[in-house]
Amino acid sequence: MPSGPGARDVIAAFTHVDAALADHQAGGPKVMGSDRQLVNLLRSQSQFLHAGAANYCWFKDPHKALCLKIAGASVTTDSKPMAGMCDSARCPQATHHPVHRQVWADNAERTRVFLGSIPRGHKAERDRVRADLDRSLQVLDEIDAAGTGPAQEGD
Repeated sequence: MPSGPGARDVIAAFTHVDAALADHQAGGPKVMGSDRQLVNLLRSQSQFLHAGAANYCWFKDPHKALCLKIAGASVTTDSKPMAGMCDSARCPQATHHPVHRQVWADNAERTRVFLGSIPRGHKAERDRVRADLDRSLQVLDEIDAAGTGPAQEGD
C-alpha cells in the first residue's frame, strides 16, 4: 500500500478499479470483456502519474501541487510538476512506496552524518538539518507502516 500525503486519494481510485473488476461474473479468474476495458479503468489514473526516485507524484490538481507553490509558479490547467522543487513528504499529491524506501533510508543516513559534522555553535543550521532528518525518518516510518516492513533489495 502507498503511504504519504496523497495515499488516501490513490487508494480510493484503485479501490474503484477493484470494485469495477469485482462486478464481473464469478468463476475462475476475473475476466473483463476486453483488455480495453481494463486499460480504460486505469487510464484515468495513469495520465497523472509522474514516477520519481523518491516518490510517485499523482499530479491531478495543479492548484494542490506544493512544487508549484514553492517555486511561485503561475498555475494553469497545462501546468506540469516541477520534480526539482518536490517536497513529497508534504505534498498532498505524492505517495511513497516500498520501492522508494532505500532512497529515503540513504538520505536519512547521509543527513545523520552531515548533522554530526555541524559545529554546536551553528544552532539554526543544526535545526534545519535536524528537520530534514526528521522528515526522512517520518517517511520511512510511513512506508514501513503501510507495508509489511522494510523493503528487501530487489523489491
